[in-house]
Amino acid sequence: MQKQAEWILCPVCGNKTRDRTRYDTVLKNYPLYCPKCKQETLIEAENLKVTVIKKQEN
Repeated sequence: MQKQAEWILCPVCGNKTRDRTRYDTVLKNYPLYCPKCKQETLIEAENLKVTVIKKQEN
């Protein structure tokens, strides 16, 4: 059985963010914010695979 959705993990600290992705979700240039380490990272996601584009400098 295939999972319905997975939490997107922060690429900086590895904790869960407030966003989830499904197997049919496609994200392009998405600004992912982590409430724990307060960092913003630009990501792309497709087929439950998340790729970091670049880390934002604050």
